[in-house]
Amino acid sequence: MKKFFLSAGAGSTASSLAALILRVGFGILMIPSHGYAKLISFNDRKDEFMDFLGLGGTVSLSLAIFAELFCSILLIFGLLTRLASIPLLVTTLVIMSVHNWEFFGKHELATAFLIGYISIFLLGPGKFSLDHLIFKKGR
Repeated sequence: MKKFFLSAGAGSTASSLAALILRVGFGILMIPSHGYAKLISFNDRKDEFMDFLGLGGTVSLSLAIFAELFCSILLIFGLLTRLASIPLLVTTLVIMSVHNWEFFGKHELATAFLIGYISIFLLGPGKFSLDHLIFKKGR
């Protein structure tokens, strides 16, 4: 289990480039309209935000910001990539459940994020990541 989460998964250059594009692309797409937007409007949203698992709006919003902003930054740099993708997957699943599992139509962006985060989780960080620099074998 530890090997899976902390391995760099350095396969071919093409798969590492694909991992880089996925990580950076989905990381950047999540930050401005989702994570950062929630952070700067935290006080306005905290009382109205959905109550995930009975945690309250403030805690639920904080968890969403953690995933959408901080975990996205980790993805961009390829640091703890697989671990960082887990909160993003959970957040995306919660979003989809709020929208009644509508995979297509006006909520299809959530489906695209889900597919992207599953791909990142399975593919791993690749060679072009901090994970590869830190956790590569032979050090």
